[in-house]
Amino acid sequence: MTRVDVRVVLLLGVVSVLPAAAQDSAARSLPSHHAKAGVHCYDCHQEEKPTKKAVASDSCMTCHGDYPAMKALTKDAKPNPHDSHLGELACTECHRQHQPPVVKCLECHEGKFKFNLH
Repeated sequence: MTRVDVRVVLLLGVVSVLPAAAQDSAARSLPSHHAKAGVHCYDCHQEEKPTKKAVASDSCMTCHGDYPAMKALTKDAKPNPHDSHLGELACTECHRQHQPPVVKCLECHEGKFKFNLH
């Protein structure tokens, strides 16, 4: 094999591993409960090659239920984050799957409440 042939073989080997590595990286950045449930990029993004734009709340609600269902599920939380005076916020305002969650309530009510987000 010539030096050029070896480079081509090595390059093809690296390129063939990239899609799997990208999927592994995405799976690692998902919260464990989504990764364990077998959730894949397309399930939420509804795109073959997702961009960095936020996922629509409708995608979340497919598995987790709508706002009334989430309000009922978190009824014992004080205050109930799904019964906000701000109305029905996009799920990704707080729940960010590839980044740490954010508690929107604390933007105005800093230090007043404690939430356990996943």
